[in-house]
Amino acid sequence: MVVSRGDGLIEHRRFFELVDFLHEGDVLVFNDSRVIPARLLGRKAGTGGKVELLLLRQLASGLWETLVRPGRRVAVGTGIELSYDEGSFSGVYGKIVERRERGVRVVRFSDEAALEEIGQVPLPPYIHSPIKDSERYQTVYSRVKGSVAAPTAGLHFTPELLRRLAEKGVQFAFVTLHVGLDTFLPVRAEDPREHPMHKEYCELGEEVAQELCRAKGEGRRIICVGTTAVRVLEQAAIKGNGIEAFRGWTNILILPGHSFRSVDGLITNFHLPRSTLLMLVSAFAGKEMIQQAYSEAKRLGYRFYSFGDAMLM
Repeated sequence: MVVSRGDGLIEHRRFFELVDFLHEGDVLVFNDSRVIPARLLGRKAGTGGKVELLLLRQLASGLWETLVRPGRRVAVGTGIELSYDEGSFSGVYGKIVERRERGVRVVRFSDEAALEEIGQVPLPPYIHSPIKDSERYQTVYSRVKGSVAAPTAGLHFTPELLRRLAEKGVQFAFVTLHVGLDTFLPVRAEDPREHPMHKEYCELGEEVAQELCRAKGEGRRIICVGTTAVRVLEQAAIKGNGIEAFRGWTNILILPGHSFRSVDGLITNFHLPRSTLLMLVSAFAGKEMIQQAYSEAKRLGYRFYSFGDAMLM
């Protein structure tokens, strides 16, 4: 779906026709984060009760902030024997060393290097069938390990499409944001400004910042692939001095009323209700425009969520 914010026009195209809507000199900004095998299966030492862990954020070598299920039954000091799939013990242990809110626990692992071997790529809760080829849940340009969920707008791109865009003179810029816990959390607060955003690590390099500032100065469009790329750029421009290099943690929450400083266009999937993602796109295109677009998408049978269809605004 192609949505024009200027005149409200909605068009229906195939994704490979994106080439027709971009101009020479436009800059596509991609999030190059790569999904790690962050889902770990195990059992409590001594009792054998099943436990599932989702790695969220590395705090130090061998020390991770994790989402534990069932969290209520796993107290500080509990040892966890990690397994391959749901089978034999891997020889790797975890120990709960700190309890945090909403099922989050800090876990120390006996063998950090082995986690990638025994872990599984986590999938959103609405995908019930396993993916045989985990690369289907990676973008073709992913390279920096760290996300627990894919920046899914990028899943639509193929090497062939990237080649055609480059031949047209579209420029590419890469930033990094490691997708974290809030991907899985709906907004429950009546006032969305009270929704607690967890910090996610992101990077925008000096060379990329200069490239994007040059594009803005020359009147060329900056088009983000995914809401994660938007959040990186808006974090980098938050001081109001243009797009600056940035490396660190962000918990930026973009809601309707936000004044965008850096982004001219956005490619994104269709999102869950009461999500920060839907609120971000509503901030970008306007609440009424998004409601109209989503009504049209439902009427025509567009697919929603991670492996669904896309919208270009």
